[in-house]
Amino acid sequence: MTPALTSLRQPQPSPARLLAASPRRRVLVISPHFPPVNAPDHQRLRTALPYLAEFGWEAEILTITPGEVPHPQDPLLSQALPQGLAVHAVGALPRRWTRAVGLGNVGWRALPYLAQAGNRLLAQQSFDLVFFSTTIFPVMVLGPYWQRRFGVPFGVDFQDPWRVEAAPAGQHRPGGRLKYAFDKALAAFWEPRVMGRVSQVVSVSPAYPNLLQRRYPWLRADQFTVLPFGAPEADFEQLPHLPLAQTHFDPQDGRQHWVYVGRGGADMAPALGGLFEGLRALKSRDPNLAAALHLHFIGTSYAPPELATKTIEPLAIAHGVADLVTEHPQRVPYFEAQKLLTDSDAILLIGSADPRYTASKLYPAVLAKKPILAIFHAESSVVDILRQTQAGEAVTFDAQTSSDRLAQQLIPHLQTLLARPSRTPPATDWAAFAPYTAHAMTKTLCQAFDRCIPQSNP
Repeated sequence: MTPALTSLRQPQPSPARLLAASPRRRVLVISPHFPPVNAPDHQRLRTALPYLAEFGWEAEILTITPGEVPHPQDPLLSQALPQGLAVHAVGALPRRWTRAVGLGNVGWRALPYLAQAGNRLLAQQSFDLVFFSTTIFPVMVLGPYWQRRFGVPFGVDFQDPWRVEAAPAGQHRPGGRLKYAFDKALAAFWEPRVMGRVSQVVSVSPAYPNLLQRRYPWLRADQFTVLPFGAPEADFEQLPHLPLAQTHFDPQDGRQHWVYVGRGGADMAPALGGLFEGLRALKSRDPNLAAALHLHFIGTSYAPPELATKTIEPLAIAHGVADLVTEHPQRVPYFEAQKLLTDSDAILLIGSADPRYTASKLYPAVLAKKPILAIFHAESSVVDILRQTQAGEAVTFDAQTSSDRLAQQLIPHLQTLLARPSRTPPATDWAAFAPYTAHAMTKTLCQAFDRCIPQSNP
């Protein structure tokens, strides 16, 4: 079977003319999830694309045909891409052929197609760097292969751990024990081979570089860049001009609508317990509270729609505030999620019991210019960012904080939100927020790209 390569590239000058006319370096980005696929792991790349040229780089994208990827699609994501971007999409082996040998992951299924397409692109064009930005880790094995064959350096973007030693007790093992063990064995075999030749590692968390340097002593500190996702300011500039609407609530129905968009999970129970206890106390003082306020928790499950289960409404029921809460576990399209934020009266940010949890959804919440109430572990970076930028209120907890105590801390903030005039924006310090924007993060990303290039290469 010959791998199919679909080029979605708009008409452009020949590579030779383009390179002669531009001093920019060129990067081939491997991103199996790419618009119109609505998946979180292309967020760094997608929000960086408008700013790469400013910092001396231009990108072409090698991706997988959207129909092969098990994620919903949002056509508006494609419309928001820069004009003229070269996007090459390849197919994948049928799942029915590969499932029997435990290789159902789309990365393994598309690997021969990506390899052939990449061979063609690297042979026909001049690229300074190959960059893997994805949580589909199997495709990273192409980095050492292309480096040996074409002499091009490569970098990787770790948004999640690839190789894990063992699942915590009681944690779900995707695909069952046997498949999980097989995936673990493949990761243990391939990760050191990729790390043995990588030029730069970008990571959303400092925990990953620390882990990788302990695991692979040859990796140097200057090969790592810790870089959270940037605030997608360009998305919010486009939002008023996009043909979309949200249907979860009517902003004009006379009630306040507070919105949380993001995942749920057991690790958020401490924060939610405090929130719901605080609301229960306010409800006992005002039995008509439900007529004035409603909370919406949207997109709380990563599972397919038919398998998505509610994890937040049961807590609301247990705390006696079910009439104040609606949970919609199914994920919604990306721009609809941003519209929900801008239509809200206030935005809730719910943190994990894990202090390392950073919540990339903080930045869209700030850009929505609505009051923010964040409930986070005291050691989370979200707390510091909110306080630095004055974009919202952060109420903190730790392992010793009870639901009742957290509720008492929250009640004054809940009362302030309820009394706040509708649609009043927070007094955000935008100069303090500037380092967290996609523009600033892209500058740092391009500096990491630059470090991949030998000094003798101008």
